[in-house]
Amino acid sequence: MTRLFNDPAAFADEMTQGFADAASRWVQRIPGGVVRSTRSEDQQVALVIGGGSGHYPAFGGLVGPGIAHGAAMGNLFASPSAHQVYSVAKAADQGRGVLLSYGNYAGDVLHFTQAQDRLNAEGHDVRTVLVTDDIWSAPRERIDQRRGIAGDLAVFKVAGAAAEAGYGLDGVERVARLANARTRSFGVAFSGCTLPGADAPLFEVPEGRMAVGLGIHGEPGIDEVDIPTAAGLAEMFVTKLLEELPDGVSLGGARVVPILNGLGSVKYEELFVVYRTVHRLLAERGAVVVEPEVGELCTSFDMAGCSLTLLWLDEELETLWTAPADTPGYRKGSVAPQRHVEVQVDEADEEQPIGPASDESRALGRAIADGLDTVAGALDEAADDLGRMDQVAGDGDHGIGMQRGSRAARDAAHRAVDGGAGARTVLAHAAEAWSDKAGGTSGAIWAEILRTVGEALGDESTADAAAVAAGVTAAKDAVMAFGKAKVGDKTMVDAMVPFADALAAVVAGGRGLADAWDRATTAAEGAAQGTADLVATLGRARSHGEKSIGTPDPGAVSFALVCRTIHRTLG
Repeated sequence: MTRLFNDPAAFADEMTQGFADAASRWVQRIPGGVVRSTRSEDQQVALVIGGGSGHYPAFGGLVGPGIAHGAAMGNLFASPSAHQVYSVAKAADQGRGVLLSYGNYAGDVLHFTQAQDRLNAEGHDVRTVLVTDDIWSAPRERIDQRRGIAGDLAVFKVAGAAAEAGYGLDGVERVARLANARTRSFGVAFSGCTLPGADAPLFEVPEGRMAVGLGIHGEPGIDEVDIPTAAGLAEMFVTKLLEELPDGVSLGGARVVPILNGLGSVKYEELFVVYRTVHRLLAERGAVVVEPEVGELCTSFDMAGCSLTLLWLDEELETLWTAPADTPGYRKGSVAPQRHVEVQVDEADEEQPIGPASDESRALGRAIADGLDTVAGALDEAADDLGRMDQVAGDGDHGIGMQRGSRAARDAAHRAVDGGAGARTVLAHAAEAWSDKAGGTSGAIWAEILRTVGEALGDESTADAAAVAAGVTAAKDAVMAFGKAKVGDKTMVDAMVPFADALAAVVAGGRGLADAWDRATTAAEGAAQGTADLVATLGRARSHGEKSIGTPDPGAVSFALVCRTIHRTLG
């Protein structure tokens, strides 16, 4: 791929604006993503979809009549933040409720759930349907842990058509769940994708070999086999997917939608060659093919690969699948006349207030902002190394996310200090900015850490070592409850728990904060390196099992790095 843009931290902002300019017939850009620029005469349930950038036409390219009403889009391969999802869903809501639907990835789940909780608290009726179509990412008995790949299109199309047909929120949710339960996908790759600014792909496949069971975020495959012929690939796809028919489906006369999806670099002509055999094999095995799709429908930037999705229909699902749609990236039939609308977004209530604070707390807030300066600088230097560590079993974006989040937190903290904020408010502003700009799992977790520590420090008094240790312990508990990780899962928690426990113990023993922080950081650094011996059981690396052994968890390593950097500022 020609490298026309080399700043991965700014990729999503630039891409989203360019997309909105080019697709203004269908969408309007708002903070966080895009919403429809047209509307039917009758109010509808709003379908809001989303995920990281790099998957076009998912997700913004599927906004329009017949599919989605809005899409929240994060940075390249990183989930949108809770604030982005909130903004898009609130703007898209027409008063009949909102269905959120997205692939089952940890960062997306954290941020979309936060947004849903906030919207529900404000009186919006918001539900969620996760897409879990990838059969290679977890066994059938753990189907709820599977990730969403090209099956996104099947679920989104069915749900969007139901909304267009006037279904209520209960009905839209019901058919979306049914579509997900009847959708199965399987993907392969011949080479990895290359992120903007990178000089090598996220993973490489040996000459003559093919990665099997990959996701859509640049993760390496779960297995590796010799490259088959086009017919052999079609046989592999169909045979594997027919081994796991959804409940209630039997092959004799079953009606099915095949979706042969290119992941970025496989040419359409090649896809049609593969599809010829897919179509024949399904017919030979008793299935009736209905309105198939062949093309780039959910990509992985410039990855050379493809996937096959099968959506098994019943009468209702077939009516919804075959209904018209008109979006920038997907069209079918002829939609009813639409009227253009200008969505108004009120950002005034999004500004966090700055309340009163003591002089001592303002001084501490200033020190925190200066410390975040140093942290952002350290993460800038470490971003490439963290990215390389992450690409071993993940998607390689951890360094970019930490870089983007820490810079935003630093800037927000200084703005809060300039406004007279105390320690709690400085950290609250930094937390919101980190979450909003970083997205992903790490963005949500670091926001939780900063916010929780801030609550312990307050705005009215000087924080001593005991208050800091109590805040860190509270943050540890909050992160474990929030992300559901425990020690041994090969996540940031493996470094955070020994850090928090050591800090509390040393402070309780009467040592000063600088000494206690140093000892706790040493414990975190050792634990972070020790994660190299663990098998990942959560997050995207979970699907790769023992392939994660030998490389430390990047989240644990970056946590220890932040702790060491803060120690240098304690003097």
